[in-house]
Amino acid sequence: MNTPLSPDFPAHVVANYDKLNAMRLIKATLTNIEEGAVEVHVPHWDGIEQQHGYIHGGIVGMIADTAAGFAAMTVTPADASVLTVEYKLNFVAPSKGEKLIARGAVIRAGQTLIVTKADVYGIAAGVETLCAVMQQTIIVKHASTAPHE
Repeated sequence: MNTPLSPDFPAHVVANYDKLNAMRLIKATLTNIEEGAVEVHVPHWDGIEQQHGYIHGGIVGMIADTAAGFAAMTVTPADASVLTVEYKLNFVAPSKGEKLIARGAVIRAGQTLIVTKADVYGIAAGVETLCAVMQQTIIVKHASTAPHE
């Protein structure tokens, strides 16, 4: 039997996010942790731009995957971990502005698979512009199947 998620699930999510060296590399931060929803913010800086000056699509995918994946973690048992199985990302506008915000949310949570989504917005002068939408499937790795370190 799985241990239910701790009432302090935000601390559990933050502790796992802090293990993601890639997020530190791109200067991304985790914010607004709620049950079934998480945000990831990344500032626009020249180290993550592509040739046209927009934030690179790979960075957009990273923050969408992370926001939706950690949204899934908010609804899993405390003794479980999550792992992305697949995602589909559509770019709908250039990823530009002072920063990007990825808003991840759980669509449906099962015991083994969780379907999530993320919308990524560029923020310019306080105005949000949708630049990408993503749908994702997460597998829940319960304590008995979680990787051993």
